[in-house]
Amino acid sequence: MAERFGGKYSPDGSRSTPSGTTDPAPANPFHGKRRTRVGGRANLLFFIPLPLAFRAFFGSPTELALNLAACGVLLLAAWLTREGLFAQDAYDARKVARRPALPRKMIASVLTGAGLGLAGLATPDGLSAPIIYAVLGVVLHGFAFGPDPLRDKGMEGIDSFQSDRVARAVGEAENYLAGMSDAIKRAGDRKMTGRVERFQTVARQMFRTIEEDPRDLTSARKFMTVYLMGARDATVKFADLYARNRDAKARSDYEALLDDLESHINAQTKAMLLDDRSDLDIEIEVLRERLQRDGVRAR
Repeated sequence: MAERFGGKYSPDGSRSTPSGTTDPAPANPFHGKRRTRVGGRANLLFFIPLPLAFRAFFGSPTELALNLAACGVLLLAAWLTREGLFAQDAYDARKVARRPALPRKMIASVLTGAGLGLAGLATPDGLSAPIIYAVLGVVLHGFAFGPDPLRDKGMEGIDSFQSDRVARAVGEAENYLAGMSDAIKRAGDRKMTGRVERFQTVARQMFRTIEEDPRDLTSARKFMTVYLMGARDATVKFADLYARNRDAKARSDYEALLDDLESHINAQTKAMLLDDRSDLDIEIEVLRERLQRDGVRAR
């Protein structure tokens, strides 16, 4: 079986530290990710209503209005379907998540039925055809894309106020990461784009840890606001500078900055996990003491 060559001087090779040891392999940008549901089926929904727009101009004014209205409703349903699939991907990617505030896919099913019903009204087949089209549209869309998540996940024992604070903080941090992604594309360097993606993967591991235990937000608040905002601003300035003159010194300095931030994130995340383990140990000891007081001997 063929193997990819990698070494000290390869583009993605391991680096040696002054002590002679080797740094661990960088985080895989695809770690923890899953295949998105947003694909050909969702995108095809944007093209299916277009023939109605053309057919609208070859009939009576009533048919014109009905066909255009049907086309608009079906396009709205397609957009809601795609947004609902994005929301479900975000829901499934987290161990702790609230259900989407708006059931987009279910609303899209109803709109699909309404759009097909309007298109059926433009045909001379009476009222039976629009009703059949509407029912089939709702049922088939529901089977094709499924319902929205209808309950919160992993929220047992978590204070809703704290979880709301975490959600706002993570949302703000994700905006900073999105700004980094948009900026680094202007540099025109595929390796640096991958380096930023690896940094974002490590940062999101911290986000997931905080979502599972909102008490960790206090210790990570500075990183999620000040540090990430500074990383985004540094990325913007680096991308603009590097796109103009391909400054190797600026490139190495920016990589060093990402390395330092990544090391800090890893240390912070490990500290959070240790705190969680300490809390577990305390709970176990308290329960054991209670069992002993009740006369139950531990093995």
